[in-house]
Amino acid sequence: MLRIVILVGIFIILLIIGVVGTELRERRRAAGHLEPVHDVDANCCGQHLVCERETLLNSSDEIIYYDDENLDCYAHRSAESYTAAETADFEEVFNTLRDIDVAGWCRSLQLRGIELPYPVRDEALLIVREQRALHSSPA
Repeated sequence: MLRIVILVGIFIILLIIGVVGTELRERRRAAGHLEPVHDVDANCCGQHLVCERETLLNSSDEIIYYDDENLDCYAHRSAESYTAAETADFEEVFNTLRDIDVAGWCRSLQLRGIELPYPVRDEALLIVREQRALHSSPA
């Protein structure tokens, strides 16, 4: 019986997270922050977010700032150590990014030794996965 209650509880939590994530994406889409990429030049492989150039595993060590220099003060802190106000600093930057910039932003933070707070990281990874799926699916 306890297992069933735990499973139902987990299901409800996952459902709430899904609804909240969908609502956040819809708000960002309505605000014009979500832009699917459809332009592909002749030299492009068509795999934008899985290309080495755009992936989180990019081998480049170049740090690109996304108008987020204020986040440098969070370098070398663990994701669970952030307060709600500190998490809001990350959310403020995150909510200004276009979907196509999220992977690069995450890579920039990695290179700077900055861990994303869990709520922002979860949403960022969801967007990166969506972008990868969008660009890897046949047109």
